[in-house]
Amino acid sequence: MLVTFQSTAAIIGKHTALYGVVTTDELPGAIAALESAIRDESVGKSPLDGLHHAPHGHDDDGRDGLRQRAVPLLDMLKAAESVGADIVWGL
Repeated sequence: MLVTFQSTAAIIGKHTALYGVVTTDELPGAIAALESAIRDESVGKSPLDGLHHAPHGHDDDGRDGLRQRAVPLLDMLKAAESVGADIVWGL
């Protein structure tokens, strides 16, 4: 299954590009930032200043919220950290 992550803002500190990498050194910070944004969303705080968010895990139009959408990425970040591997993507 092909999974595509797209965003105009990057909670984990990476900007969208045609290719990129989250290095092993960046993984702890990326994991912490994503977990923090998920926690903030669950209490009604915006995970990204000035951008629309939806409390309780769903956007106003019924789409899944950050928690639902971020779990696969968070799992991948944690798996990479556990084996000391970078995450690399390209289009």
